[in-house]
Amino acid sequence: MATCGRVFQGISSFLYRQASPPLCSLSRYQSTDLRPTVRKNDAVSTAALMDFGLYVAECLPKYVQKVQIATGNELEVLIAPDGIVPVLQFLKDHHQCQFTSLADIGAMDVPSRENRFELIYNLLSLRFNSRIRVKSYTDELSPVDSCCEVFKAADWYEREVWDMFGVFFANHPDLRRILTDYGFEGHPFRKDFPLSGFVEVRYDDEVKRVVVEPVELAQEFRKFDLSSPWETFPNFRALPAGKKVEESGTGNEKK
Repeated sequence: MATCGRVFQGISSFLYRQASPPLCSLSRYQSTDLRPTVRKNDAVSTAALMDFGLYVAECLPKYVQKVQIATGNELEVLIAPDGIVPVLQFLKDHHQCQFTSLADIGAMDVPSRENRFELIYNLLSLRFNSRIRVKSYTDELSPVDSCCEVFKAADWYEREVWDMFGVFFANHPDLRRILTDYGFEGHPFRKDFPLSGFVEVRYDDEVKRVVVEPVELAQEFRKFDLSSPWETFPNFRALPAGKKVEESGTGNEKK
């Protein structure tokens, strides 16, 4: 019985040592440093990224207009609109690139620019564990080529950009709205699109269905600007000439 007890105690201590983390790992998780972890710029990796960007620019001098390193050692390749498909095809198929995964397609609206829309393609290379960002530009009337033939994942991404910004992708297999409703007017992510929208949706008890009507702002105090259609603090409006605010014991009264 004593021998069995010692064996059981030995097995228990062994399992406890395997289940409990070492003291060195506990000290790491008990750190009092609450600052966020930010990847520091490494001169060696930055130089390697820039060399690769220059290599891409030398291979595609017709389309690549600029190569730059963004914050956090992120390589960005700025290209002409007519080079979207050739550049993406090159980055996907070239042996030194192999960016076979399209992570996302985004857009940005800057109305002050001549080409107000900026298109952003985020690519991932699983082979080399690296990312690259390809940027291009267009305006409201100029279509850009769809890259669905290069990346099948671009289908819904391009539909979303079309729906939100109004960028038309030529040769897209099914370019239609994906987030807004049927018959929606305008593109909500444009900077000149009002926050209140153009129409409102409500349920009508008389017709027993959902109806779409123009937006009505029936509040007494309101102002129409891009930030807010309502006047947030009506008590602090500019008073007409000849009137002033007098303080009383309970509050403010206008006379």
